[in-house]
Amino acid sequence: AGSFQDAGVIQCAYNLNFPLPAVLASSAQCPAWSAFSVSSPAVVLETAEDRAEAVVVRLYEAHGSTVVAWLQTSLPIKEAMLCDLLERPVARGCLPLEQRGIRLSFTPFRVISLLLVLRR
Repeated sequence: AGSFQDAGVIQCAYNLNFPLPAVLASSAQCPAWSAFSVSSPAVVLETAEDRAEAVVVRLYEAHGSTVVAWLQTSLPIKEAMLCDLLERPVARGCLPLEQRGIRLSFTPFRVISLLLVLRR
């Protein structure tokens, strides 16, 4: 019912096409943990790739809207900067690390790539 945004079609498509693998584990309780979260359902974190002392994160706006989203991570980030699709930092691309995370502004269907430099 409603629009594809209201119905959560994008999340359902990801769940269908990229299901989480089941792994046998001990009966010990493990706390839930997530490396990243995004504050807006309109923004999809497509990939996070590990590099030497950094992580490249690619996100896109999927609803055709203009939105501000906060990217939060539990990783020890020292610096965040915008990069191009070839993962090279762009001029004046440093983003402030704020209490709420990293503030990102999206226009419809915009792709943003970030280079997150990790603390040692």
